[in-house]
Amino acid sequence: MATVTLKGNQIQTSGNLPKIGSKAPDFKLTANDLSTKTLSDFKGTKLVLNIFPSIDTGTCAQSTREYNKEAAEMKNTKVLCISRDLPFALSRFCGAEGLNNVITLSDYKDGSFGKNYGLDFINGPLEALHSRCVIVLDENGIVHYTEQVPEIVDEPNYSESLKAIDNI
Repeated sequence: MATVTLKGNQIQTSGNLPKIGSKAPDFKLTANDLSTKTLSDFKGTKLVLNIFPSIDTGTCAQSTREYNKEAAEMKNTKVLCISRDLPFALSRFCGAEGLNNVITLSDYKDGSFGKNYGLDFINGPLEALHSRCVIVLDENGIVHYTEQVPEIVDEPNYSESLKAIDNI
């Protein structure tokens, strides 16, 4: 269990992020077209998992914009923006913002991604949503970088996650 804060108030997650060097847990997430995407669908591609509570908050929206900008320059890398938002909300946001370099995926059906990755909140006002995290995976799904942002309203460390991609 990890502890993070929301405006200084402590809240806990269900576990800890996957360890560096470990194989990332598989997942089943819902794409904008309501198809199911799994980790194996992205085999052979480096991944940045940009995970956040809700696209309809300022920090979550900004991280999606920032990674969209960076994704345009990345080779053999995809950015997956993951939350418990409905696929329709994720699609609406990216469409309105003109963001087409990121892939939005939803954990709305059962929250299993958040549970399997140990990052869903188990108490507090954001209970059942995802903690703000970044996880970088290589082409075989091995974890090379993790960050769980200690204060939910803060943005992730973009430069460190991008450096991790470059070092794979």
